[in-house]
Amino acid sequence: VQLQASGGGLVQPGGSLRLSCAASGFTLDWFAVAWFRQAPRKEREGVGCITKGDDRTFYPDSVKGRFTISGDTAKNLVYLEIDDVNPEDTALYVCARGDYCLGLSDYGMDLYGKGTLVTVFS
Repeated sequence: VQLQASGGGLVQPGGSLRLSCAASGFTLDWFAVAWFRQAPRKEREGVGCITKGDDRTFYPDSVKGRFTISGDTAKNLVYLEIDDVNPEDTALYVCARGDYCLGLSDYGMDLYGKGTLVTVFS
């Protein structure tokens, strides 16, 4: 049972990229999935969450309008699309599963995947 984030890399400001969160050993659609990021010298920040069942999404104001979470049930994946990237998006991005999205916190998240690094450079 594990999660693995992928899709990170180098991107220029204003660009876009899509991160993937792949599950193995369980069905990702049965869980809420949250994305977190950890930037250098900053606290971990929840950047989005998608609920189980009805696929409602939640984002902090800091990324609202630029980040989009979606799921692909057939592929057992959850995506995080980041548009109009800026240098503050540089971070290690991690996905996690839980039963609920609770205020974009990590409360109730019981499994974290290895992260993928996003670096925004100009």
